[in-house]
Amino acid sequence: MANTLLDLFEKNPQLLEWSDKVTLLSRQLVMGFSGSSKAVVMASALSEQVPKILIVTSTQNEAEQLTGDLSAILGEDKVYSFFADDVVAAEFIFASPEKTHSRLESLNFLIDKESSGILVTSLVGTKLHLPNPEVYKDSRIDLTLGEEHDLEALSKHLTHIGYQRVEQVLSPGEFSRRGDILDIYELTAELPYRLEFFGDEIDGIRQFDSDSQKSLDNLEHIIVSPADDIILTREDYQRAEKALESAVSKAEGPHKAYLEEVLSVTIDGYRHKDLRKFLSLFYDKAYTLFDYLPKGTPVFIDDFQKIVDRHGRLELEVANLLTEDLHQGKSLSHLNYLVDSFKTLRNYQPASFFSNFHKGLGNLKFDKLYQFTQYPMQEFFNQFPLLVDEIHRYTKNKATVILQVGSEKQLKSLKETLEEYDLDLPLSSFGDLIPHKPQLVLGNLSNGFYFADEKLVLVTEREIFHKKVKRRARASHVSNAERLKDYNELEKGDYVVHQTHGIGQFKGIETIEIKGVHRDYLTIQYQDAATISLPVEQIESLSKYVSADGKEPKINKLNDGRFQKTKQKVSKQVEDIADDLLKLYAERSQLKGFAFSPDDDNQRDFEDDFAYAETEDQLRSIKEIKADMESDKPMDRLLVGDVGFGKTEVAMRAAFKAVNDGKQVAILVPTTVLAHQHYLNFKERFENHAVEVDELSRFRSKKEQNETIENLAKGRIDIIIGTHRLLSKDVKFSDLGLLVIDEEQRFGVKHKEKLKELKAKVDVLTLTATPIPRTLHMSMLGIRDLSIIETAPTNRYPVQTYVMETKPGLIREAILREMDRGGQIFYVYNRVETIDQKVSELHELVPEASIGFVHGQMSEVMLENTLLDFLNGDYDVLVATTIIETGIDISNVNTLFIENADHMGLSTLYQLRGRVGRSNRIAYAYLMYRPDKVLTEVSEKRLDAIKGFTELGSGFKIAMRDLSIRGSGNILGASQSGFIDSVGFEMYSQLLEEAINKRQGKTQVRRKGNAEFNLQIDAYLPSDYISDERQKIEIYKRIREIENQKDYQDLQDELIDRFGEYPDQVAYLIEIGLVKAYLDAAFAELVERKNDTIIVRFEKASLKFFLTQDYFEAISKTHLKAKISDNQGKVEITFDVRNKKDYEILEELKIFGQTFMEIKERKEKKEA
Repeated sequence: MANTLLDLFEKNPQLLEWSDKVTLLSRQLVMGFSGSSKAVVMASALSEQVPKILIVTSTQNEAEQLTGDLSAILGEDKVYSFFADDVVAAEFIFASPEKTHSRLESLNFLIDKESSGILVTSLVGTKLHLPNPEVYKDSRIDLTLGEEHDLEALSKHLTHIGYQRVEQVLSPGEFSRRGDILDIYELTAELPYRLEFFGDEIDGIRQFDSDSQKSLDNLEHIIVSPADDIILTREDYQRAEKALESAVSKAEGPHKAYLEEVLSVTIDGYRHKDLRKFLSLFYDKAYTLFDYLPKGTPVFIDDFQKIVDRHGRLELEVANLLTEDLHQGKSLSHLNYLVDSFKTLRNYQPASFFSNFHKGLGNLKFDKLYQFTQYPMQEFFNQFPLLVDEIHRYTKNKATVILQVGSEKQLKSLKETLEEYDLDLPLSSFGDLIPHKPQLVLGNLSNGFYFADEKLVLVTEREIFHKKVKRRARASHVSNAERLKDYNELEKGDYVVHQTHGIGQFKGIETIEIKGVHRDYLTIQYQDAATISLPVEQIESLSKYVSADGKEPKINKLNDGRFQKTKQKVSKQVEDIADDLLKLYAERSQLKGFAFSPDDDNQRDFEDDFAYAETEDQLRSIKEIKADMESDKPMDRLLVGDVGFGKTEVAMRAAFKAVNDGKQVAILVPTTVLAHQHYLNFKERFENHAVEVDELSRFRSKKEQNETIENLAKGRIDIIIGTHRLLSKDVKFSDLGLLVIDEEQRFGVKHKEKLKELKAKVDVLTLTATPIPRTLHMSMLGIRDLSIIETAPTNRYPVQTYVMETKPGLIREAILREMDRGGQIFYVYNRVETIDQKVSELHELVPEASIGFVHGQMSEVMLENTLLDFLNGDYDVLVATTIIETGIDISNVNTLFIENADHMGLSTLYQLRGRVGRSNRIAYAYLMYRPDKVLTEVSEKRLDAIKGFTELGSGFKIAMRDLSIRGSGNILGASQSGFIDSVGFEMYSQLLEEAINKRQGKTQVRRKGNAEFNLQIDAYLPSDYISDERQKIEIYKRIREIENQKDYQDLQDELIDRFGEYPDQVAYLIEIGLVKAYLDAAFAELVERKNDTIIVRFEKASLKFFLTQDYFEAISKTHLKAKISDNQGKVEITFDVRNKKDYEILEELKIFGQTFMEIKERKEKKEA
C-alpha cells in the first residue's frame, strides 16, 4: 500500500478522530499547526463523506498562500478560490476578469452536486452580496444536442446573466449570433462553444478556437454558467426602483441629481456603474457564500484571532467609505455595502477552528480541543554540513525525512551535492513515501516543518537555499503570427491610404447592383465629399493610415496629382535612408567577427546553476543568441521580453559564453541604480565560476574608477557593468567580445554614435521590454534579428490593475495593506514643483508610514542615496516622478499608485506597472485620474488598453497598440515624421522596404499576374449571411489568399462552420476566387464575358512560360469551343458559352486554369 503524505499524517489518532468528527461535532479547535502542515491537515479532511469544505482566512494574502499549498497537495483541480480584494473600496470600483472568473468558478463548484474539493476565501469574500442561490441555479443553462430552445429567448437570457453580445467572440463572457449559429465563450471554459440550430433544435455543439474561429471537437452537452456575480431579476429591479424613488423624493441638490441618474438607469433595466454599492436595495435578502454551502458542509476558520481583528478593521473601513461617499452625495445612509455575515461565521456549525493559542477565542464553546506539536523548519542558508547532520539526527530517531525541491534539475543537483557528503538519498514522491527514511521529492509546498507527534520532517528549498518555492507557469497563448494581425483591421471612419489616390476616409462596405449582378465595394471619401468605390478584391491597394503622433491627416483631393508628387518625394528621401542603413549593415556583414566556440562543460555547469525552470521562450532565445555568437558574423540581436521575464538570465548565459572564450563583456545600462542592481545580481550569479565582475558608475570613487579602468585595459576584469560612463574616451578594453545594452531607448543620440563604433566589431545583444516602434519595425523589415520572450516565469501573478478617480480613503487602505504584508509602495507623481506638498499630504493620510521622494531635478547623489535607502527598506513609500520607469528592480514593491495616469504614454504606464509584481505575491496597480474629470479619448483608450493587458507578456501588444494610438513617432528620427505623416506609416514602410530590396538587388520576380474578372455572375457576401463588416473584409482577404484546391476546400468548410450554410452568391464568389488564382498564376490579365462569349487575355509575360501548344492543350481539356487569336502581341482566347449555365462556365474555366498549373509544374520539374 502506498504511503502518501496524507496517510502519514493520518496515522495520528488525534487527527483521525478530528477528521471523523468534522461534520458531526458543532465546533472543534485544532491547535499547533501552521503554514504547510496546516494545509496538509485541512486537506486530509476531504473525503467521500466530506466532499466539500469552505476555508475562511483573514486576508487575501493568507488565502493565496493556503491555496498554493492545498493545490500542491490535492492538485489544482480540487482547489477553488473566491477572490475578494482586501481593500474594500476596490471591490466597488472595478472588477478584473480574473476576479469574476474565480468567483463564478467557486459558486459553480458549490452548486455542482458531483464535484468535490476545497474552497478558500478571505473574510471579505464572505461579506459580499451574492445573488439568490435559487436564481443563480436557475440562470445556468443546460444545452444538449437535439433539445429545443428558442434562439431569441436564449440570447436575451445570455445578456441577462452577464454575457456581452459582440460581432465576433474573442474572450470569455462574450457571445455572438449569426443566423442559426450561436457562439458562446462560457466564462469558466477553456475554449468557446459554437451551437448550430436547425429551427429551434440544437443541431450541433462544438468547441472552437477564438483566434482562427475554426471549430475543434464535437460535444454532446454543455452548461453555460453566468458571466457575472451579480444577477438581477425583474423583481429585483422593481424593488430597487421603489427604494430609489423614495430616496430621491427626500434628497436635494447634487445628491438628488446623482440619485436620479441611478434611478433612471435602473428604470431602463440597465446597471449603473456604482451598482455594487446599491445591491442591498436590489436583492430581497443579504445572500452570501454561506447560502450556497450544501447542508452539513464543514467550515474551517483559519486563525480566528486574526479574523476578529480584521473584522473590526473592515467595519471601520466600510463606515469610512460610506461617509466619504455620502459626503460626495454619492450614496445613501441606509445602504449595506457589505453583508454583516460575521455572526453567521462565528456561529456556523459544523466548524473547525485552527489556532496557535487558546486565548483570544473568548466565549466560544468547543466540543473538542486537539493539541499537536509541530515546529517550523530551521533555515540552513546553503550550509550543507549542517543540513546533513540534521538529516542524520532525524534518521537516527526513525523519522520520515522529506527533502522537497521544485524542479527535476534541482533534484539532480541536490542529490549530487548530498552524495559528496556520503549521503545517497532515494527519490520518492508525495504519493508514495518511504516511512522512517530520508528521501528526495518533487513538490511545491511553500515551507518546511517538523511534525513531532508523527516524526515527520519536511525540508524545502526555501530552508536549504533560502529561496522562494516556485509554482508552475501559466503560459499565454499568443502565436507569433497572431501578434501583428489586429492593428491593421479596418473600421468605419478610419483613415486609409490608397496607392494612387492617397489619403481618404473609409466609409464602409456597400453592395452595388448593376444589371442584376451584385458586387461589394469599399467606399472611400476624399476632399469635397468626392468618393470612390473600390471593388473588394482590390483591397490590397489600401492600407490603414497611421501617423507619427496620432494627429488627423489632411485628406487628399481626387486626381489633382498631388499625392503622386508627395509619394515621389518620400521615395527619394527613403532611398537615402536605405543607403545609410544598408551601408551600416553591409559593413557589419562584410566584417568578420569572432566565432565563439560551441558550449562546453563549463557552460553547462553555469546553466545548471540557474535556480528556476526556464520557460520555452527563454530556451529558444538562448539558442538563437548562441547560434549568432558561434557564427563569424557580428551578432546584432534585439531581445524583447516583458518586464521581469528573465531577459537578464539569457544575457548572463551569453556573457558566460563570451568570458569562457577569454573575451570581455560590457553591459551598458541607463541608470546608476540599475547598474548597481545588475552588478549585485551578476556577482551573485557568477560567484561559483571564477569570473571577475566589476561596475563603473558614479557609485565608485574617482580612485576606484581609475583602478577599474586600468584593470579593464589589462584584461583582469571579465564583465564590466556600467552607465554611459563606459562610453567615455578613457575606457579601453583589452579584448571586448560582447556588448549587452539594456533598455536601448534610454540612450541619447550622442551615445548612439559612440555605440555604433563599438557595435561594428563585436557581438551586440540589446534588451528591451517595450520595443520602441522604430526598433520593432526595423526587426520586422528583417534588418535586425529579433528574439521574443513572452511566457511569464512561474509564480508570477498578473498585476491587478484598477483605473479610478483619486480617492484618499482607498490610498490609505492600500498603503496599510501593503505595509501589513511587509511590502513597499511606489507612488508616482509627475509634478516636481509640488512633490513636497504631495509627500506631506501622504504623511497626514498615513502617519504610520515613512515616506521618501525622488525626482529628476535632485542632485544625482541624493537621488541615488534615497533609492538605495528605499532598496534597503528604510522607507515604506517612495513618491517619485516617472524617473522610476527605468528599471529599478525591487521585488518588495507590490503596490503602485500613478496619479494623473491619463497624462502618460502607454509605454510609460506599462513600464511603470512592470515595476511591481516581481515576486510571488499578487501586485496591485492603481491608475488614478482627478475626480470629476472627463477623460480625453486618447487617454481613455490608453487606460483601457493597459487595463485589458493584465496578463503578463503584453509589452509587445502594448507597443503595437501604442503604434496605432500614437503612431510611430521616430521610426527613423524626427526629420522623418513629416514624411511619414504625408503618406502614412504602412506606405512609408513599404517604400523603405522596396528601396532596400532594390539596393540589395533583390528585384521581385513576379510569380503571378492580377487578372481583372467581369463574368457578370452574381458573386458577393450578402449582409444577411455576414453582417459584420470587419469579418466581411477578413473573408474577402481570405478569398484573395486562395492558391489551390485545398485552400478552396478549407475556406468552404470554415465558412459553413462559422456562418452556416451559404447561398449561391457566396459559392460563386469563392469559386471565382479559385479560378482567379489559377489564371493569375498563368499571367492572365482579363477574363470578361461579352454576350455569348468569354474572352481570356494573357499578358505578354505569359509567353515566357508557355508555348502556343500549351494554350491548345489547356483548351482541349475543356468542353467548350474556342479560338485563339493575337491581340497586339498578347494571346487572346475566346470561348463560346452559348446555353451554358453559370456553374458550368466556372467549372470549365477551373479545368482550363488547372491545366496551366499542371503544365507549369511539369516544366519546373523538367528544369530541376
